[in-house]
Amino acid sequence: MAIEDELSPNAVKVYKSLKEMGMLSDEKMGTAERVTMTVKLPKTMVMNALQELQTKGFARRKVREKAAGYYLTK
Repeated sequence: MAIEDELSPNAVKVYKSLKEMGMLSDEKMGTAERVTMTVKLPKTMVMNALQELQTKGFARRKVREKAAGYYLTK
């Protein structure tokens, strides 16, 4: 089953962007702000896509002092 079958189009864009930027572990995670600039979607759409990726187990969110970080798990 392809990732496009499981996720919305915006979530696929965010997933591919995270993969291209190398955000594959908690040592190399990035903020939602950085993802928003790369994907060129409105921040609310990016936040919804990140939430969807978390719900379906594709990404993790780690709370930090200033901003939460996101990275891929699959």
